[in-house]
Amino acid sequence: MTILAPSIASFTNFKPRHAATALAGLVLTIAMSSTAVAARPRPGAYDGTWNVVFATRAGNCSSTNSAPFNVSGRQVSSAGGGKVTGGISPNGVVAVRISVGLSAADGKGRLVGNSGTGRWSGVISGDHCSGTWQATRT
Repeated sequence: MTILAPSIASFTNFKPRHAATALAGLVLTIAMSSTAVAARPRPGAYDGTWNVVFATRAGNCSSTNSAPFNVSGRQVSSAGGGKVTGGISPNGVVAVRISVGLSAADGKGRLVGNSGTGRWSGVISGDHCSGTWQATRT
């Protein structure tokens, strides 16, 4: 078997190009991962008091109500006006349960920055109702 010098030269040049390509790919992957991590909201990014306005879309309940909620870390609680329990994920997905006397409703949605939207449903004063909600951080 005969090995020619030009074949050896191109084989030698072949490895560094693949190594450089692999290194560039690795650097790009790390950069993209760092950007994705930096883009995630920090823990407690939704902390504060939120004014939530509920609009009834179905059922015989009052057309609009509002209630203040408090967000601290991953927990959602009442900031006055009824019992509120729930949680929020690091990306702003929120789920809560609100109860006042015999009335109770569940809500789900998402907070982004200083606002949020979602849906709710429950039994209010004996009537099955549902609708939407909007929140703003105060």
